[in-house]
Amino acid sequence: MELSNTESIAGKEVTETLGLVRGNTVRARNVGRDITQGLRNLAGGELKGYTELMTDARDQAQDRMIEEAESLGADGVINVRFTTSSIADSGAKILAYGTAVRLR
Repeated sequence: MELSNTESIAGKEVTETLGLVRGNTVRARNVGRDITQGLRNLAGGELKGYTELMTDARDQAQDRMIEEAESLGADGVINVRFTTSSIADSGAKILAYGTAVRLR
């Protein structure tokens, strides 16, 4: 599966547009991670536990988007975008979306 955040993929021709595809996930923080990250926040620096949580969530959302594209018979997704939003006090939603296409 070819992915691109642009309208095309270098060296490939879009032969058919199959439509919008998306994948999302909602991840919640856990109490243990909140405590350790809260201590890190006092000292300053990257909150690595949260960075890992967001990376895992983004990967899962992207994988789900790819699965939806494959179910349409796509071999590429162009104009890929990611959005993030908060859900309640302890969760984050990641959405990956783009346009499923067939390439030559």
